[in-house]
Amino acid sequence: MMFPKIRRRKTNVVYVGSVGIGGDFPIRVQSMTNTDTRDIEATLRQIYTLSEAGCEIVRVALPDEKAVVSLKEIVKNSPIPIIGDLHFNTALGEKAIEAGVAGLRINPGTFKNKKRLDRLILMCKERGVCIRVGVNAGSLEGEILKKYKKPSAEAMVESALRWVNYITEKFSYDNLKVSLKSSHWWETVRAYEEFSKKSPFPLHIGVTEAGGLIPGTIKNTMAVTYLLLKGIGDTIRISLTADPKEEVYVAYEILKNLGLRTLHPDIIACPTCGRCEINLMPLYEEVEKWAKKVKANLKLAVMGCVVNGPGEAKEADLGIAGGKGVGIIFKEGKIIKKVSEEALLKEFFEEIERFLRDHPERLNP
Repeated sequence: MMFPKIRRRKTNVVYVGSVGIGGDFPIRVQSMTNTDTRDIEATLRQIYTLSEAGCEIVRVALPDEKAVVSLKEIVKNSPIPIIGDLHFNTALGEKAIEAGVAGLRINPGTFKNKKRLDRLILMCKERGVCIRVGVNAGSLEGEILKKYKKPSAEAMVESALRWVNYITEKFSYDNLKVSLKSSHWWETVRAYEEFSKKSPFPLHIGVTEAGGLIPGTIKNTMAVTYLLLKGIGDTIRISLTADPKEEVYVAYEILKNLGLRTLHPDIIACPTCGRCEINLMPLYEEVEKWAKKVKANLKLAVMGCVVNGPGEAKEADLGIAGGKGVGIIFKEGKIIKKVSEEALLKEFFEEIERFLRDHPERLNP
C-alpha cells in the first residue's frame, strides 16, 4: 500500500526513563490518567490498561502532597515511565523526583518563584529526569501576554524558546522536549511550525482542550496529521474528554494511516446500504473490540454483502461478509468458509489466530 512520503525532521534524542524520543526513534504515543493519583490501585489499574492499548509513556496529576506520596508506589509498579504533571508548586516537583518519576511536565506560565524553579531544574539534571517545557496558550507568562496583547502562536513560541534557552544555557541540561498547545488547531500548528524552525528539541504534539471523542478526534487529527506530514512531531498525546485509552487508539490510527507506525489491525468496513442483509454494526463493533487486544500488522474486513464483500475487500488479509442468516469468511479475496451467522465471529477469530500462528512476522512487539 502506498503512503505519503514523509521526511521526519531530525531532532535531539531525549529519554523519558528507558523510552527514547526524537532522532530515529519511532513517534511515541502517550496519554494521561484521569484517576485520582492518591488512589494507587485505581491509577495503576488505568496505567496497565493504557499500556496494554499501546501507551508508551503516561502522565499523572500532582494536585497535592497526598498525590505525591502515592507516586512512589505507582512508579515502582508501573509498566511504563511516569511523568509528573506540575503546576505552581515546585516543592511537589522535588518530591515527585524523589519518588522516581522519569519526567516532569513544567508549565512555565504557572511558576512565579524563579529561585525555587531553578532548584527544581537542577534536581532534574542531577537525576536525569526529562523536562517537558509545556507551553499552553491559556497560561502564558504575564509579560508575554502584555507584549502580544492576547494568546497567539508567536507568543507561545517566544515563551518556549525563552525557557529552553534558559535551561540549556544556565544549567547545561538538554534532556528536554517541548509542547506548544492551544485549543485552536490552526494556532497550534502555526506554533509548532515556527518553533521547529528555531530549535532542534523534540516536540510533543497535540491539541489541548479539544473536546469529546468525536470533536476532539477531529481537531487533533487535523493538527497532528498536518504536522506529521511536514515531518514535525516526535511524541503524541491526543487529548480527549473521554476514556484515556481512546486517546491511544486515535493516536495509532493516525500513525497507521500515515504509514508511520502500526500496532493494531486495520479494519475496513461497509458504511451499510439497502443491500445489507446482516446486522452489520454490532458485528463490526465486536471485531473492533477484539482487534484492539491484538498487536499485529493485519488488514481485516467486515462487509455486509456476500455478493460484493470479498471483491471490495480483496486487499484484506481476512474478512467476513454476511446475508440472510449465513456468513462467509474470505482470505485475500477468496472465500474459504461458509458458516451460520451465529458462528461467524467465533470462526473468524479462530481463522485470524491461525493466520498469525502461520505468519508470526506479522505480530507487533
